[in-house]
Amino acid sequence: MQPFFITSSGTGTGKTLVTTALCWQLRQAGKYVSALKPVISGFDARDAENDTARILRSCGLPAEPKMMDIISPWQFKTPLTPSMAARAEEKPMVDMDKLVAFCRDYHVLKSDFLLVEGVGGVMAPMTKKHTVLDWMVALNWPIILVVGSYLGAISHTLTALETLRTNGLKVAALVVSESFPADVSLADTTMALENFVPRDVPIVKIPRLRDGAEPWKDVPSISWIVESANK
Repeated sequence: MQPFFITSSGTGTGKTLVTTALCWQLRQAGKYVSALKPVISGFDARDAENDTARILRSCGLPAEPKMMDIISPWQFKTPLTPSMAARAEEKPMVDMDKLVAFCRDYHVLKSDFLLVEGVGGVMAPMTKKHTVLDWMVALNWPIILVVGSYLGAISHTLTALETLRTNGLKVAALVVSESFPADVSLADTTMALENFVPRDVPIVKIPRLRDGAEPWKDVPSISWIVESANK
């Protein structure tokens, strides 16, 4: 099984869209894929459009509470970083050792790929002493970095990319998901990034999609990101 970690420059950039699109496209290509969102904030199991439910549906699995508990065992209702949400709800902080072990030990028979979606951005606080970066470094899996095209996204993107690379993490791809509304076009954002992003990091563009129950089905082909990295 080839694992990948999906992170972002910040919240709301489209991590779940990329995760679900990869799940859908790999399944359509006859691949077996497993996906996890181990930690989720702003979670409501009754909401059929929560991130965990979407991931399950894109994998062809029922979005039932029992299944949500399996792929998202650390759940917080408060829409804040995990450390802040835990304090607000008077819950224990995420145990980083257990979180890393959960990701490493998770397996599904015959799975070709494992996708793990993070929470928030690269430096989002997980505990009083750990960030998402610590989680990624502990796993040391290839990273798919998802960013937006809003004003300021270029600086945020390059900062996140530099943080990943200086900490020894391999970035398999940079995905620029079109922001809406945005003062900067997707094309202009991508063109500017091409001047600074290392040549070994492919840049992938995802245009703004129409609203729908299964938006992952409308994403242009991106499965080559993980399939090429697996060769």
